Amino acid sequence: MDFKLSKEQEGIEKAAQEFAKGEFDKEIALEHERTHTFPRSIWKKACDLGFLGIHFPEKYGGQDYGIVENTLVVEAFCRQDSGIGIAVSLADFASEIVLRFGTDEQKDKYLTPITKGEALSSGGFTEPDHGSDITLMNTTAVKEGDEFVINGVKTFITNGTISNFVLLLCQTDSEAKPTYRGQSVILVERDTPGYTTADVGEKMGIKMTSTGELSFNNVRVPVSHLVGKENRGFYQVLEFFDESRIEIAAQALGIAEGAFDRALAYTKQREQFGKKLAQFQVTQHKLADMITKIETAKLIVYKAAWNYDQGSIDPKLTSIAKMYAGRTAVEVADEAIQMHGGYGYMLEYEVERFYRDAKIMEIYEGTREIQKNTIASALLGKF
Repeated sequence: MDFKLSKEQEGIEKAAQEFAKGEFDKEIALEHERTHTFPRSIWKKACDLGFLGIHFPEKYGGQDYGIVENTLVVEAFCRQDSGIGIAVSLADFASEIVLRFGTDEQKDKYLTPITKGEALSSGGFTEPDHGSDITLMNTTAVKEGDEFVINGVKTFITNGTISNFVLLLCQTDSEAKPTYRGQSVILVERDTPGYTTADVGEKMGIKMTSTGELSFNNVRVPVSHLVGKENRGFYQVLEFFDESRIEIAAQALGIAEGAFDRALAYTKQREQFGKKLAQFQVTQHKLADMITKIETAKLIVYKAAWNYDQGSIDPKLTSIAKMYAGRTAVEVADEAIQMHGGYGYMLEYEVERFYRDAKIMEIYEGTREIQKNTIASALLGKF
């Protein structure tokens, strides 16, 4: 058992940290935060340097690394700036479904533009009436000749209004029992007639990330846009979640570290009652609690990433990682604000933004309650 990163992994981690420190300028971040815009220039630079899709094969523009290396990049990005880190690391969201299940033609056409910074992707899973429950889809895809005709609505879709294509989970067999055995993943390109998007509106956090509602009105796509096997979409998405939840856990870990960094620095320079905040035992105990949670979260996140790279899919482990890292991000960011006092409530001091961005870690990619369901199911089996 070795808890140390390899020299190559340490190099990747350092490169990601240096890139983030050099490019994630605070004033640029605040401008994107205020205008709710995606940091395109930073995203393109990250793609040029090979950070996006680092876990993709070289023939699709990736670096042939694994989930551990992608975790290190995501963690470093979010530690430097929660908003930019989340937006940039999710630029390739759901494209792994093409990587894992798509045809060679689909991989050539859609993955290379992702790694080159020429396209963004999104995953259309959540629906207005179902939320985290994806066992039944109101969005339908009916086969007519050599086309699928798609109708339905998706909501809270990451990159929804800016993605070049969406991986859409649809009901393709309305008679299937249980219903999830009749679902398929179908790729729909932007500007396809009948496909429209709209922003969901003001959000508490992740303001640099587009969150959209997607509408499909008799949208026709060729059957060649089916990803993987027909009526196996539910299982493909679940396998993708086992990977993507590790990435969200890495985001949460980075956010917790970023909030802690700022709280630690503040306590060393802020004076109250004639002493530095860091000299008060109560402050020292808070810092000790925060770093303990962070180190514990790091262990489980890295283990989940390592396990996936071994070819082992363990929903219990990935759900534990996401649930615990998400909770850690919220608790550490909350404490960071408290330690800043009134200044922590101000946009200028960043920790309030880290807190707002942290909360989504307990909601998207499956709420913390969904993670608990998955963990309990693995423990109890068919009990």
